[in-house]
Amino acid sequence: MQGTPRKILQAILYEAGGVLFVAPALALTYGQGMGYSTLLSLVISAVALAWNMLFNGLFEWWERRQPSRYRNWQRRLLHSLGFEGGLTLILTPVIAAWLGISLWLALVTNLGLFVFFFFYALVFQWVFDRVFDVPLSAQTDQGSASSAR
Repeated sequence: MQGTPRKILQAILYEAGGVLFVAPALALTYGQGMGYSTLLSLVISAVALAWNMLFNGLFEWWERRQPSRYRNWQRRLLHSLGFEGGLTLILTPVIAAWLGISLWLALVTNLGLFVFFFFYALVFQWVFDRVFDVPLSAQTDQGSASSAR
């Protein structure tokens, strides 16, 4: 699977898994009901979905221009840091406004989410590449399946 269908499926699966983790965590942390927390999780997910599409498009554009297209753990680390770091900057004011908390507390909350999603993103992307193969931007001359390892 390649191109836009790959990006859409990747983003939807990633965000669906994210909502399953974030909604209960927010409900427990802030003493909110699951409905309120799920709605916030869906807002966070919608923002993250848009960021996912934009970031992955830019990352693959950059990746195609690299001398090596191999997706090693260093490149996966760079991908996760870039994605989650950018998302933290975008979502901190959203979380502060929604929960009626300070930007500082929203940043701390967001950093907690960042720690979780940092590892989640690394594992998710590795599994996704194993199941659906790596994108063309990461395929080598030896074959695509070996690029995901």
